[in-house]
Amino acid sequence: MLAYLLWILCACVFFVIGFYAFVSKKAVSIYANIKEPPKVSDVRAYNRAIGIVWTVSGIVMVLLGLPLLAGQNSPLALISIFGVAFECIALIAVLVFIEQKYRRHN
Repeated sequence: MLAYLLWILCACVFFVIGFYAFVSKKAVSIYANIKEPPKVSDVRAYNRAIGIVWTVSGIVMVLLGLPLLAGQNSPLALISIFGVAFECIALIAVLVFIEQKYRRHN
């Protein structure tokens, strides 16, 4: 049960990032240590797309954590571990696609 609660806490970070993207007036930078946000053509649509991706990713993370409720040393925990690995890869791919879609071309 404690593992699932910690899992949910990590998923809440995704929800917070998604909410921040929804309410931000400036373009949200999706990578760490970037001083200048990306130059996008439509900031509102870009932030909305980023917010949706992070929120859906948080929901998927909550669902992937459900096998942790099966008990200690359950082989179902592998679903959670491998699922999050694939979720991270998919998250990166979608975020890169969104940034390329809304990037302003000069």
